[in-house]
Amino acid sequence: MEKILYVTDLDGTLLNKRESVSSFSIQTINNLVEKGMLFTYATARSLVSASKATKGLSTNIPIIAYNGAFIFRPSTGEIISKEDFNEEERDRVKEILNRYNISPLVYSFMDGVEKVSWIPENENEGIRVYLSKRQGDKRFRAVKDVEELYEGDTFYFTCIGEKDELQPVYDIFSKDSRYCCIIQQDLYRPEYWCEIMPVTATKANAIKKLKGMWGCSKVISFGDGFNDIPMFEISDECYAVENAVDELKAVATGVLKSNEDDGVAKWLMYNLKKELKETNS
Repeated sequence: MEKILYVTDLDGTLLNKRESVSSFSIQTINNLVEKGMLFTYATARSLVSASKATKGLSTNIPIIAYNGAFIFRPSTGEIISKEDFNEEERDRVKEILNRYNISPLVYSFMDGVEKVSWIPENENEGIRVYLSKRQGDKRFRAVKDVEELYEGDTFYFTCIGEKDELQPVYDIFSKDSRYCCIIQQDLYRPEYWCEIMPVTATKANAIKKLKGMWGCSKVISFGDGFNDIPMFEISDECYAVENAVDELKAVATGVLKSNEDDGVAKWLMYNLKKELKETNS
């Protein structure tokens, strides 16, 4: 059989509106993984958040987190690959965010331990909701001021707020070749998220790495959002779920049932069973 890498986005694609994977999708995908399917996911979430949302789901290869900034081995948390800012790039982000009076969530490593720092005094409703869903997460670190906020080896910035507030930041970093910057509305709430990463930290680049690591000749991907377009562009086949944005559907190989109707799992079940049957006949 041809060695194929199957990669899915999580939120809005594999995850339902309850931010979880249905029991049908878990059972279907796990059965296929047991039979040798090379399946993984690429998400903007952290390993901790993604692992919680996909509890019970098997992947037999590393997963892509933080929009491609990291490739992790999920069973151990081992970092397989990472993309970093240099000091000048970090300082530039700090300068711009301070200029526009935006207080971000700052993801960094401190003495080799992952931390997410924020200033409670500057919380808005979107940040409060985000934090409320992650109570007990030992990564989170409340700080008093901007100097503390940007301590450590920073690799990712998340700004949550109104679109008009975040748009100037996006306009700056989206035109700077050193960065990858994404702005989009939260799938579950009215706030917008603006995320700033190194330019090499993309799902597409991480998928290319995994494809090489596992000696795959083909990539088939699944997504729902505008930010999945680069992933689709490097895939041999790419499928948008029914609830996907029109821009993604326009470049997709096909459109599946929605995330609420287990579109990814049903496509995999039908097509891989068919492939296995043809191979064994």
